[in-house]
Amino acid sequence: MDKTNKTAMQQPNEIIQATATYVKELMSGEGSGHDWWHIYRVWKNALHIADKEVKADRFVVELAALLHDIGDHKFHNGDESVGPRMVRAWLQKLNVEEQTIVHVCKIVSDLSFKGAGTSSAMPTLEGCIVQDADRLDAIGAIGIARTFAYGGHKNRELYNPQISPVQHASFEEYKNSTAPTINHFYEKLLLLKDRLHTETARSIAAARHVYMEEFLDQFYAEWEGHR
Repeated sequence: MDKTNKTAMQQPNEIIQATATYVKELMSGEGSGHDWWHIYRVWKNALHIADKEVKADRFVVELAALLHDIGDHKFHNGDESVGPRMVRAWLQKLNVEEQTIVHVCKIVSDLSFKGAGTSSAMPTLEGCIVQDADRLDAIGAIGIARTFAYGGHKNRELYNPQISPVQHASFEEYKNSTAPTINHFYEKLLLLKDRLHTETARSIAAARHVYMEEFLDQFYAEWEGHR
């Protein structure tokens, strides 16, 4: 990259567009529910929330939303360091300021749900916004679809009444779970509504949470042949 291009790439809008193109190329066609369109929805959710949070650094929000799932530990043998390393390498390539790189990497590192019995504190407003946006895409109709897509990707049982949900006490325990897909609703999805940070996200989550509860009612009824 020559000096002229480096100077141009320091413009926030160009950095965002270059990052979106990079992530789309990297993640298009992925079949577990962690594809480009998941990133796209989180990006748009984050922008919507950021518009209501006037003190948020929109540039950091957009970068973290776009980059939050590259190098996801779920696809790298549980290695949580891959994502932040990939994020740093990409942002350095674009000559992004070190302070911004550190902030975005911290958000990416802290973003994941780590188990029902663990905390997942976000120290900055920008991190709270991106985490909320990501969690909104894990619930409701799309959240249900993504959950079963991932369960199929991991060859998990749909449901097994003999295997009860577990409130995992550590991230390691949560990461290593091989429980049926339905258990994931109780181990994560139904917990997210009360773990959101922003009022905007909580207002969106309310209806999505009810939709999941109604889905589970219908699922169990059909399982027993009642409907």
